[in-house]
Amino acid sequence: MAEITAATVGKLREMTGAGLMDCKKALTENGGDLDLSVDWLRKKGVASAAKKADRAANEGVIAQHIAPGSKVGVLLEINCETDFVAKNDQFRNFCDNLAKKIAGNPGADLEPDRVVAVAKIGENVRIHRHTRWEVSGNGLIAAYIHTGAKVGVLVEVGATNEATVGSDGFKELVRDITLQIAAGNPTAVSRNEISTEILDKEDEIARNSDALKGKPAAAMVNILKGKREKYFQTVCLVEQGFVKKNGEITVKEHIATVGKALGDEVTVRRFLRYQIGAA
Repeated sequence: MAEITAATVGKLREMTGAGLMDCKKALTENGGDLDLSVDWLRKKGVASAAKKADRAANEGVIAQHIAPGSKVGVLLEINCETDFVAKNDQFRNFCDNLAKKIAGNPGADLEPDRVVAVAKIGENVRIHRHTRWEVSGNGLIAAYIHTGAKVGVLVEVGATNEATVGSDGFKELVRDITLQIAAGNPTAVSRNEISTEILDKEDEIARNSDALKGKPAAAMVNILKGKREKYFQTVCLVEQGFVKKNGEITVKEHIATVGKALGDEVTVRRFLRYQIGAA
């Protein structure tokens, strides 16, 4: 057995681009033989994964998994190098399986799966971000992946009575809400979630815009108030025009109508919207 030295480990890292611990393990498993260690790393997919790690991965998909019972949900973004791979069924299945794995175990180590995927697919694969939610109280978690898998939504909707959650009317409402979030791209459920700092910044931008320069102070107060209302209607989910009704009513009004029909109070507790390439 050849001696495993720092120089040998360094040489293997240079040859394969693999990490320190992977190279040490490869050399230990193969008696310090460099060539055998390279082959061992390649078989494990580690060498190819490391070499591709610095290549841009700007394409990809949003995947989701809702556990049976709709009490646990996961939204996941995984990036690859080309749109061709992003549309590939093998890659899509890999992403779906990872989402399912996270749903079952929030602390799951995803790196071994990523390394294997790189070896099979031949491109750099990056697990960009993921979120796992569990329902608090009566309610359910739902997800929606828009056509092309470039946009995905995760939402938690609650009710006072658990029986309401199992009704068809409630499930249809939740589905409509996920579609609304995907299309409307809100950033908050309601205006109460918008910070004072953000509102002050919006006021400052409006106040210093060319269109409003020179306006009397008294008029400016009402103008800024109107702009704030317009801002809320744009970024707050419940104040947006309900897409399914062509904006004739707000999302809040629609939720209230459905809640009344169900004899319950329905609340959107939180939502998440992922889009490929967004922060």
